[in-house]
Amino acid sequence: MDLPDDLIALERAAEEQRARLEGLDGAEYEAQLRAWREASAAALAAIADHAAATGTARYEVEMAVKRAVRHGETPAD
Repeated sequence: MDLPDDLIALERAAEEQRARLEGLDGAEYEAQLRAWREASAAALAAIADHAAATGTARYEVEMAVKRAVRHGETPAD
């Protein structure tokens, strides 16, 4: 599956926001949680748009993007 760079960048940004939650509490945690949720929502929206535009199942696109970001796997065409 050919994945656009912007999908990878959005998912990577969401993962970076999630990682920043570690060690936070209180108001800092809540603010970072909102930042993570916003980044994640942006990534998921872009994934859904790409899936619709290419006629691919959203789940397949999402899993390919997550594998590429989290495991450094290059999706097969």
